[in-house]
Amino acid sequence: MIIGDDRERVIANIKRATETGDLNAKVEVGDPVLSLQERKDLVNAFWQEQQSLKGKLNNKVGHTFFNTLARVLTASTTFTGLDNLSDLPRGGAIITTNHFNQIDSLPIKRLANKTHHHLTIAIEDTNLKLPGILSYLMNYVGTIPLVQSTSYISDDFPKHLHHALAQDDWVLIYPEQEMWWNYRKPRTLQRGAYYFAAKQNVPIISTFIEIQTLPKLEKDHPHFEQTKYIVHVLPPIYPDTSVSANIDSKRMLKQDYQQKVAAYENAYQRKLDYTFTPWDIAGWRNK
Repeated sequence: MIIGDDRERVIANIKRATETGDLNAKVEVGDPVLSLQERKDLVNAFWQEQQSLKGKLNNKVGHTFFNTLARVLTASTTFTGLDNLSDLPRGGAIITTNHFNQIDSLPIKRLANKTHHHLTIAIEDTNLKLPGILSYLMNYVGTIPLVQSTSYISDDFPKHLHHALAQDDWVLIYPEQEMWWNYRKPRTLQRGAYYFAAKQNVPIISTFIEIQTLPKLEKDHPHFEQTKYIVHVLPPIYPDTSVSANIDSKRMLKQDYQQKVAAYENAYQRKLDYTFTPWDIAGWRNK
């Protein structure tokens, strides 16, 4: 699904995934499909272009455009828990949130701007081949593509991540991995973000985005209402260098999941239950 197409098919896939308990399943349709070698070649070309004059110029344009999109498209977004960042040491950090939209990085970009941090985003490699403006954004707003190969994850990705963190960037990593369109509930988390935080000795900035429906239909989708976001900033999670990164990453993951669940239950005033209901999909009128 690219922004708005095939929503009912995606929702059906979400329902099926919850029924099988696979909360990290790929549910999107129409995403680019590439072989491992094609993905490696794509990412190699991406990094080469980042160093070229054309790439640097496009990055300037892309960052300006990204800031404008964040300001315009999330104008109604509100933030809670900003005081949780008051004691956060200056420097790089990994920020985590729930993944429910192709542009759900925009509220996090707003948060980074509020705190005068540059935002870098870890993305799936195939996102570089999304159509139209999404492809441009994936290539030129400050991203680190991730190739699911052992050598890239163990060598290349940590180097690019370290470079961003050394510049005091916040690096957005989606620990739910796959995007579930407008899905309100926090899902089980994968360990990568927390392992990298432990290895790089940087904190996790834990957030949860609440999706509220508005009493106004989307123009081109009569079965869906418009939505707005509330970004809940939760207590940061700090690494513990007295234990191994493997052990510490599990602790950090557990704490982040517990915080996201608590934020969900507080925001929506309901206990977390993965039994699927139409309410799970924000804005869906199910008619």
